[in-house]
Amino acid sequence: IDEGIALREAGITLPIVVLNPEFGSYDLMIEYNLEPEIFSFSSLNNFTNVLSKHGVTNYPIHLKIDTGMHRLGFTPNDTPKLCSQLDSLTSIRVESIFSHLVATDDSQHDKFTLEQVNRFETASLQIAKALGYKPMLHILNSAGIERFSQYQFDAVRLGIGLYGISSVHQKYLENVSTLKTFVAQLHEIDAGETVGYNRMGIVKQPSIIATIPIGYADGLNRRLSNGKGNVMVKGKLAPIIGNISMDTCMIDVTSIPLVNEGDEVIIFGNKPSVIEIAKTLETIPYEVLTSISRRVKRIYIQE
Repeated sequence: IDEGIALREAGITLPIVVLNPEFGSYDLMIEYNLEPEIFSFSSLNNFTNVLSKHGVTNYPIHLKIDTGMHRLGFTPNDTPKLCSQLDSLTSIRVESIFSHLVATDDSQHDKFTLEQVNRFETASLQIAKALGYKPMLHILNSAGIERFSQYQFDAVRLGIGLYGISSVHQKYLENVSTLKTFVAQLHEIDAGETVGYNRMGIVKQPSIIATIPIGYADGLNRRLSNGKGNVMVKGKLAPIIGNISMDTCMIDVTSIPLVNEGDEVIIFGNKPSVIEIAKTLETIPYEVLTSISRRVKRIYIQE
């Protein structure tokens, strides 16, 4: 809800859908003209009760159908009861019906993906018939757009693809986000010295160590410590040495000539990429991107 409110206060007037809204936040949703995902009979009843209290009619909602994710949504077995209940409600208008595909990026689950689409289409048509009008239908995520374009229905939901990341056709997408910092200080360290907390960064030869002002509080995962992660300095990769601190970490720039304090350091961008960092962490690019904390300044560039 607070993200939707922030967008409204920033002047965004387009429709805004709030996924999984808290039941106690419905009054605020109405005040800021935010459209809720309705995923259960309790959420439907709670929201329509609030609408009645405000005397609001024809308010746009978005119905979530659970076709196999088993996270949120009405099940296909709920459809008859849902149709009956929707038929008697004048306070809402179903703007869209949607579901979420589980494994569109994995061909071994294509049969299940097609089953999900079939369940979604069957339930959606039944609901539209009961409503007497056809809401917008959408089910495709980024990988679904790439691999199942025949099921675009009325809209698609481009998510991770907006950031230039694909699990299917990466060569066709360009990176759009870069995380940067700079060299705050350079140290000449003798062999046998250690760097960072718990003395985990052991210097085996005379080295030049650069301190950069970014740490795990900014979203730089601590598991990238001790050489597991690399950053880009002057077009070359420099390994992280020692444990990453809350606000800083150290990198070994011994093999990179002419590094100066103030030089730009790229945490991720074209190289190293978010995908490469995710593989090192044995996770997915979503986690790397969403881990970047709010205190990291965002600069938006429009071409």
